[in-house]
Amino acid sequence: MRNIRSVYASALLATMLAVAGAAHAADDDAARLGKDLTPSGAEKAGSKDGAIPAWSGVEAPAAGWAYGKFRGDFWKHKGEKALFSIDAGNVEKYKDKLTPGQIALIKATKGYRMDVYPSHRSCGIPDFVADNTKKNIGVAKIGADGWTLADAIVPGYPFPFPKTGTEVIYNSKMRYRGVGVEWKNSLTSVSPRKGGGDWIVAGSEQTNYFPWGVKGSRHLNTIPDAESYVYFAYNTPTALAGQSLAIRNYLNKPGTETFYYFPGQRRVRRMPAYAYDAPQIGFENQYTLDEPYVFNGPIDRFDWKLVGKKEIYVPYNSFGAYKFDGEFRQLAGNDYFSNENRRYELHRVYVVEATVKNGTRHSSPKKVFYVDEDSYNLVAAEDYDGQGKMWKVKEAFLIPVYETGTCDAMAFTQYNLLEGRYVIDGHAAGTGKDMRWVVDAEGQRFKESFYTADNLRAISER
Repeated sequence: MRNIRSVYASALLATMLAVAGAAHAADDDAARLGKDLTPSGAEKAGSKDGAIPAWSGVEAPAAGWAYGKFRGDFWKHKGEKALFSIDAGNVEKYKDKLTPGQIALIKATKGYRMDVYPSHRSCGIPDFVADNTKKNIGVAKIGADGWTLADAIVPGYPFPFPKTGTEVIYNSKMRYRGVGVEWKNSLTSVSPRKGGGDWIVAGSEQTNYFPWGVKGSRHLNTIPDAESYVYFAYNTPTALAGQSLAIRNYLNKPGTETFYYFPGQRRVRRMPAYAYDAPQIGFENQYTLDEPYVFNGPIDRFDWKLVGKKEIYVPYNSFGAYKFDGEFRQLAGNDYFSNENRRYELHRVYVVEATVKNGTRHSSPKKVFYVDEDSYNLVAAEDYDGQGKMWKVKEAFLIPVYETGTCDAMAFTQYNLLEGRYVIDGHAAGTGKDMRWVVDAEGQRFKESFYTADNLRAISER
């Protein structure tokens, strides 16, 4: 009996020591946030050669900014000149700091260039988001299925010390953007077929609602399961005008809940298959449901591998995609979004590779994502087709968001290398009205009840 008690006591002591050790390690990790690491978990130090500076903290806009004024005019470094440009003539010189997609795009697209500017690291988070990020250490967890986000303290980054590709992607999905983003005049556009001149330019109003983004501190598993709610109402072109839809993107179950209003039928249809790689209606198979903002919707069809970190020239402080007072067709050429309105900086990014799971299908069975270390925004990506050929190249235009005190990259381009066309969406370029980040949940669009079939029917029927 004494031997049994002795073994039991020894095992109990070992368990207690292990738990204490794990807790101590977690405390050590938490203590690093805001010291040698940023509050988000990025390396505070710059690169050894100084090309990437040390993290400087959030920079406020110049005095006088208010919503409705062009954001770029109030940025501290707005007068900077490019250090150099990368084009087809010198792309090999810089290939070590470019993505394979960027190299392919430069080589395939006549006149395309990347203007590289000094790097600035001023992407931060509000104090309450930083506090929740610390609280997530040892609390946030991936579900037993390997892909759902079972719990986290929100709003905050679930995994400030990400060990897997899944954790990096969830940090991106749960980055703080307030409770939503609104576009009063959104232009979702597809460039002409090669040799043609006819664009698809779909005008709409749009709202993205993030119910977990309410200020404070809550467990994710205590609120409704939704990464986001999305509302679209098209007003142009004629083929789409009057159509509208409400989408609920889940975090913890496959697929989405999508309701679509068709004015010709005067009815709302539930569309369970309108998700993943299903082509969006009206865009000639150039734009799928999981492609907005570089990647959108549930992650269950892929295995996510964290390849590592790399220094890459990525779109950063790229205000040109948010220049709402310009002319859209002057900003967006037939072959690419204008060189002068894209700005690149050298930054450290996480490289995450997604491969379709065995027994699952997807039109792009392999994807590679480049995720900004400081803000967890997806800033670049490549899609590969079923034959392993590079198919689509994506870039998102990151800017500081003065409403939230964070950085965001809602505007993006997607180039179809095989067909020579591109999509531009999520932007404000040439729309006549700036997009708006919303920090307080006021109004009907920031309630779950707005995104029901009954409400969609009520607000859509004319």
